[in-house]
Amino acid sequence: MQEQNNTESPASDRRLKEILGVLRRHQITHGLTPVKLREILEDLGPTYVKLGQIMSMRSDMLPEPYCKELTKLRTEVKPLSFSVVTKVLEEELKKPLTDVFSNIEEVPLGSASIAQVHPAVLKDGTKVVIKIQRPAIKQTMQNDILLLKRAAGILKVAIGTEDLIDFKTILDELWKTTQEEMDFIQEAANLDLFYENQKDIVYVTCPKVFPSLTTPRLLVMEYMDGVQIDETKYLTEAGYDMTEIGQKAAENYCKQILEDGFFHADPHPGNLWVVGGKIAWLDLGMTGKLTQHNKLLLKKAITAILEGDIYALKNVLLAFGEPRERVNHARLYTDIDDILSKYMSMDFGAMKLGELIERMLELVKEHKLAITPDVTLLGRSMITMEGTLAACAPEVNILQILRLHMSTLLLKELDVKSLLKHKGRQFYTSMDKSLDIPAQLSDLLNITKNGQAQLNLQVADSEEIRMDILRTANRFILSILAVGLFIGSSLIVESASMPTWFGIPWLSFIGYIISGGLTLGIIFRILFSKK
Repeated sequence: MQEQNNTESPASDRRLKEILGVLRRHQITHGLTPVKLREILEDLGPTYVKLGQIMSMRSDMLPEPYCKELTKLRTEVKPLSFSVVTKVLEEELKKPLTDVFSNIEEVPLGSASIAQVHPAVLKDGTKVVIKIQRPAIKQTMQNDILLLKRAAGILKVAIGTEDLIDFKTILDELWKTTQEEMDFIQEAANLDLFYENQKDIVYVTCPKVFPSLTTPRLLVMEYMDGVQIDETKYLTEAGYDMTEIGQKAAENYCKQILEDGFFHADPHPGNLWVVGGKIAWLDLGMTGKLTQHNKLLLKKAITAILEGDIYALKNVLLAFGEPRERVNHARLYTDIDDILSKYMSMDFGAMKLGELIERMLELVKEHKLAITPDVTLLGRSMITMEGTLAACAPEVNILQILRLHMSTLLLKELDVKSLLKHKGRQFYTSMDKSLDIPAQLSDLLNITKNGQAQLNLQVADSEEIRMDILRTANRFILSILAVGLFIGSSLIVESASMPTWFGIPWLSFIGYIISGGLTLGIIFRILFSKK
């Protein structure tokens, strides 16, 4: 064990020097910007690119401008040599490749930071895609994250991001997410669940998994021979209606988030293809899950946005998030009203869901509401989906599709018998409570008559008001002190029995200096204070 640690230590030190060299080259001590962070991650290599891609989906951890910039990270990396690919395949399958495949294409379909994809043909002639994990990628990423955690405290001080980015929390979350994405057994389970959820939708498909050939580092899937959804010219020439494709893609996405509670978390154009007249959802390594509770809240949030109901939306936001400090309800109402007023004044077709979600995520951060990762992942996913629709069918508005889907869903879920029972129970409860009102009024009048009534008021922003009063009182006291010192010093000037400095008694001189300093300090604070 000691020998292994000694062997790993020089490698870790070299890697740390490489990381510090990249940070110096980008002048990290001069501050961090979204563009600079993206360029740093690209220069640090594939593992950091992957971390950046995951970070771009986490608006709860990073400010919105950083998330948006990190979506631009380059995904293609230098491919593995075919000899390495065959070696990994044989290690995972534990048998000669000729026993399983009749052919494996040497040129990969794609090469990313975690895995590489090759087309192949099974012995029975079935076309498949094999996804091979890069050798030692898990250990490499773990070592890089440990190195970053060691440097996290220094980085925060050096680039002044104490209140902007909590590096250690981010790194812990990223490592957890990355481990899940590097487990191809989990991705295979995601594909199976997605396929099961969409089996009744005739225009949607996804690759089927070959479970007997799948391991944590190897995923064998059905080959999808199709066209990327944003190849609009080719698809139009092939006779496809891009508006219909966009509407169906959006409708199915709405089903995923509102009905299934299991959604594709990264629906960019490269992950949506048109295959044999169907929309194929690819690469389900990154998915999100919503509980029944969160699905219900999501429906309420969409309804509140469409109806411009600030009170309902405020309650939903508070239900989604856990306040990390006392909530300023009056300011939260005002901020929500400002956002909805802007969007409600637009023509419905011109409303952009992405912009609205981004503003809502910023609002959640401003009011210190901690929301679960799956909810922020959903927000980023919806923004990505809107971007995909803009690339393939710009006239399709996802908000309109959401509204139509919600209307259909409400009609489908409507149970008149249970609704009447629920409303009847509410009516009975209200009537029962109303019988107590005369007795409560009588008690209130008796308390008031006996002089025992008390009025409790809670002032919004009471802490800020208290601090403003305290600052004003302090300035007033300092002003009185400055005036007193000035007057006292002037009275001592007439004393002839005291040594002088600059022609005046030394005590008067000191009094004038202190008085002048206090006066200048008060003036400076009045002119330059933010409050």
